[in-house]
Amino acid sequence: MQVVPNASSSDSKKKQVENMFDDIAPRYDLLNRILSLRIDTLWRKRVRKLIAPHTPNKILDIATGTGDLAIELSKLKPQEIIGLDLSAEMLGYGEKKIKAKKLEHMIRMQKGDSENLPFDQNTFDAIAVSFGVRNFENLGKGLGEIYRVLKADKPFVILEFSKVKSFPFKQLYAFYSRYIIPTMGKLLNQSKEAYSYLPNSVAVFPEGEEMCLILEKIGFKKVVCKPLTFGVASIYYCEK
Repeated sequence: MQVVPNASSSDSKKKQVENMFDDIAPRYDLLNRILSLRIDTLWRKRVRKLIAPHTPNKILDIATGTGDLAIELSKLKPQEIIGLDLSAEMLGYGEKKIKAKKLEHMIRMQKGDSENLPFDQNTFDAIAVSFGVRNFENLGKGLGEIYRVLKADKPFVILEFSKVKSFPFKQLYAFYSRYIIPTMGKLLNQSKEAYSYLPNSVAVFPEGEEMCLILEKIGFKKVVCKPLTFGVASIYYCEK
């Protein structure tokens, strides 16, 4: 089952996701910090620490949004980080943040489609996606493209929301994601639909062992899933 931001639209999921993020871009960072209680910053540090032992020179951050993960990965001092995203508006806000932090020499933001990556095979020393694989229209195609452009024995890391399973956190988070997040989204961003899409897409997206099996089927090795913060999110680490 595929969940889309606007069920009444005839546009493809890809186009709907692009439009959704264009719409919420102005307050995306503010909402993220409020709704995640800033825990998302800790999760991104975990991604950086997993990639660090590989000392990558060229990194691809897919679904970069406003560049939070790319900025975190800049602490690894690579030669280049490319932040790729469908949304031109999100990239625009990201470029402002990168300029303010004087990271233009290292991070380049680029509009592009994760399922048709505009790079040669075996290009990157590390690839990461934070909260973006749920938005792939064709998960297998997107993961296959990532495998193609990643160098052998190099890391691919996914940070993604997952379903909380333990009592009472399951019930508490279900209430929070079903009612509080969409309401806050509407109040601060006039987009309740965008933040209703979040719990709906998480509910149907493969996670845990199922996601690990998908990655292995693509060809990735050393696949590991690490639940974070009572299972609110998960990190998937693997190598080509």
